Amino acid sequence: ADSLASRDNSEGLVAIARDACGASLVHLKSETDFAAKSDDFRKMTQELADLVLASGVEAVSAKDAEMEDLKLTVKENIEVGSVVRFEAAAGSEIDAYLHGEGRAGVLIEAQGVSPELLHEIALHIAFAKPTYLQRSDVPADEVEKERATLLEITKKEGKPEQAWPKIVDG
Repeated sequence: ADSLASRDNSEGLVAIARDACGASLVHLKSETDFAAKSDDFRKMTQELADLVLASGVEAVSAKDAEMEDLKLTVKENIEVGSVVRFEAAAGSEIDAYLHGEGRAGVLIEAQGVSPELLHEIALHIAFAKPTYLQRSDVPADEVEKERATLLEITKKEGKPEQAWPKIVDG
């Protein structure tokens, strides 16, 4: 499965656009939640998501002039955060989930799962707010830190010493 969750801690708004062929997600960042709640900000975020779905990720630059106008209107710095477009591969399912009126968004694509299960996974991603979506994304120092923590827990549980490496690896 491939997935993207907009999980930036800055204020702003996430919008999703979908059609029969794919989905897009755009996170438009603002300095305050107040700006992100304005009608103009919401409209711009959705327009960007629609544009990305129709024309690709690079298309956000077509709205640069309107973004400058919006900055003046809301009197805040605004910038584009995460921008993603998924096209459905043959045999794939795509699910898109928007949480909390745009506070978070998830796009996920997978093969061999039902649409219902895929949606449940998208909900879980939004709830769990994972820092990394793939094992290969996790920095080695964080892996080692987690391994050390798991080893200490395993020792305190009284597990046999010869089993420690397998328990930690598991």
